[in-house]
Amino acid sequence: VQLVESGGGLVQPGGSLRLSCAASGIIFNIYEMGWYRQAPGQQRDEVASITSFLTTNYADSVKGRFTISRDNAKNMVYLQMNSLKPEDTAVYYCNARRTTPWADYWGQGTQVTVSS
Repeated sequence: VQLVESGGGLVQPGGSLRLSCAASGIIFNIYEMGWYRQAPGQQRDEVASITSFLTTNYADSVKGRFTISRDNAKNMVYLQMNSLKPEDTAVYYCNARRTTPWADYWGQGTQVTVSS
């Protein structure tokens, strides 16, 4: 199983980035996909998730600014991030999860830095 993130980088406050995650080795369309982030010295927190039925969920801190989407034909999940703030700076991780049976996979992470 591989989850490979891309699209991170340095952006000014107010700017946008689009993260992508390419999944392989899983039956993608039955997994709930999510994006998490971890800032230095902080725990890893969920940013957004999307189920196989396309139900989405967002952390309060990103509602209205971030949008998660998935393309089951391409085994891809995306995170469109707009109106970025310095506090969005973190390593962003892609996650694939199913509950029956339990399976939980992580990507290697991609750095997002919001700074002027």
